[in-house]
Amino acid sequence: QVQLVESGGGLVQAGGSLRLSCAASGRTFSDYTMGWFRQAPGKEREFVARISWSGGSKYYADSVKGRFTISRDNAKNTAYLQMISLNPEDPAVYYCAAARGSISSLRDFASWGQGTQVTVSS
Repeated sequence: QVQLVESGGGLVQAGGSLRLSCAASGRTFSDYTMGWFRQAPGKEREFVARISWSGGSKYYADSVKGRFTISRDNAKNTAYLQMISLNPEDPAVYYCAAARGSISSLRDFASWGQGTQVTVSS
């Protein structure tokens, strides 16, 4: 499986921005669909965004559309999540995930990072 390491989390004021990174190693990065998920305290992990191996297809949760942008750089084996206009609904541990090839279900994401904390102050 591919190994994933997230970075870029932190504390930001409401309305602010953060960019999360997910560095991959161990397998051919471009073979994988990449995704971002998040989990807030007391809540289930939820889907945030995903991007196809080529970067040509992107999907977002309704709650982040227009504010978050997922991207990838296959030459750097890295996926990104640019977040703007952060609000009190966004604080969570954000996880990067990888699924081999195309996916038919979010359950296809089999490789996970350790997560990075995003905190939003009002």
